[in-house]
Amino acid sequence: MSDSSLLNTENNKAPRLLLVDDEPGMRNAVQAYLQDDGFEVLTAVDGIEGFEKAQQVLPDLIITDVMMPRCDGYELLKKLRDDERLGGTPVIFLTAKGMTIDRTQGYQAGVDDYIPKPFDPDELVARVKNVVNRQERLLREAARFADADVGQMAKQITEIRSMLTKGEAAASKNIELPNFTPREASVLQLVAEGLMNKEIARKLETSIRNVEKYVSRLFIKTGTSSRTELVRYALENHLVV
Repeated sequence: MSDSSLLNTENNKAPRLLLVDDEPGMRNAVQAYLQDDGFEVLTAVDGIEGFEKAQQVLPDLIITDVMMPRCDGYELLKKLRDDERLGGTPVIFLTAKGMTIDRTQGYQAGVDDYIPKPFDPDELVARVKNVVNRQERLLREAARFADADVGQMAKQITEIRSMLTKGEAAASKNIELPNFTPREASVLQLVAEGLMNKEIARKLETSIRNVEKYVSRLFIKTGTSSRTELVRYALENHLVV
């Protein structure tokens, strides 16, 4: 594989993708495009099989069609976001629907990218790479806090709270706030309290890796890229107490 940045930094392997589509021709074509570019690609024929396989293999990225029998893309996305281990997994919708209202619905549901059919194979690969690389970058930032100076982080949080209390922070813009799953909201609250990843994992009875994935989801949903920015965003918009 020519692009070394696509190596999974955790196990030094190519990213593992799960492709969910009920159309055999489309499924085979997308699988071939991505495998030719060095990805490991597993497939499923609908959302039910896709969710079962996702639980088994814990993919780095899931690409799913929207219109499928038994369990469509939106139902699959909800199952993934509600799952403890899969909630932070990036998801791309691959669908024939291309209207703005459909894309908006997908983003509001928590999808990471939206590629309408028909698509250019090079664009497909490029957008998949972009989502994978962004996820790895945010996971590294989320993991970095595991060894951070907790005292310094607590000091920054105190300063942010003080500025907001005194009205010195910039007024919040009239923006549409993201919807968080219950687990994302819990992680956000604990991050705002200055807890380390291992402490959050202990409180929520989960793994540190899962905490990192949820923090990376929070980065994506809030448009932030560090814990300090995330805490400021949460406090400014009254998302935590």
